[in-house]
Amino acid sequence: MNRKDEHVSLAKAFHSKHVTDFDAIRPIHQSFPEIAVKEVDLSTTLASLATPFPFFINAMTGGSEKTKKINQDLATIARETKLAMATGSVSAALKDPTVKDSFTIVRQTNPDGILLANVGAGTSVERAKQAIELFKADALQIHVNAPQELVMPEGDRDFTNWLALIEQITATLDVPVIVKEVGFGMTKETIQALLDRGVKTIDVSGRGGTSFTQIENARRKQREFYYLDDYGQTTAESLLEANQIQQDFSLIASGGIRHAYDIFKSLCLGADSVGLSATILNELLTHGIEDTIAFVERIKIELEMLYTMSGITKTTQATTVPLLLTGSLHDWCLARGIDPTSYATR
Repeated sequence: MNRKDEHVSLAKAFHSKHVTDFDAIRPIHQSFPEIAVKEVDLSTTLASLATPFPFFINAMTGGSEKTKKINQDLATIARETKLAMATGSVSAALKDPTVKDSFTIVRQTNPDGILLANVGAGTSVERAKQAIELFKADALQIHVNAPQELVMPEGDRDFTNWLALIEQITATLDVPVIVKEVGFGMTKETIQALLDRGVKTIDVSGRGGTSFTQIENARRKQREFYYLDDYGQTTAESLLEANQIQQDFSLIASGGIRHAYDIFKSLCLGADSVGLSATILNELLTHGIEDTIAFVERIKIELEMLYTMSGITKTTQATTVPLLLTGSLHDWCLARGIDPTSYATR
């Protein structure tokens, strides 16, 4: 089976709506919102690109005939719901022109939408330019995935030039560049290292959703890396880490986003936009395009209700919502020198 097809099958098989660190976040209720639902504006920015909603379809797949159909369906959903969309890594298309159409199909299907191309951290500047040109992408995601590569039987084993290449791409491209983890989360040290190299948009993509160490280990004969299934920092932990940085940058949350409440909590923790992958993919593969469109539209309505309930009319006001951090998330704060009470008293 094609590796990209294996990834989709395993991601579907491993998908579950389990408890995550988002459940350790409790917005503190205030009884008088003093606003009306009609005043709510869900718009935000995604890597400096204006978007009407604070969530988007994040990177998933491409590189085979099966994933071409999935990308076409995802692009249809993005078009009908006016969501931005990222493809999976286009590296396969840059190496093998015969699979280019599994990526170019997204622009054919959604000619006016905001579309993001995705490449790996070891990609050269020239390849990054080719990725953008492939379907006239509006921005470039660079994914960083060292644990996945190491567990992947055929994965990379040399990571010595990743930061240097990211810096070169960021300085050269004339479209926004997003550096994205793939489900292992980020620390303030990682984020600072990227900012020091000119990166302006970071997707912390934490543990809690699809585990690529779990997926790659399932492809190994011995399954010996089973203990890395839950490796890394959660999305909530990573957002708390990001908030320790004093520098201005655009922050994206992804990884284990199950529903509107997780999106809302991510925005309250400082995210400008939130990426959904497995939740959308599972909805599509289980129920089809029309039901997935309806699912997305329900999320929009639920977010309007959550904004109103909290007395905010704009996405940028979400960081004023007081939050109680409990359980392991509270423990993370104490261990990492973060004051959890500052979120409850804002």
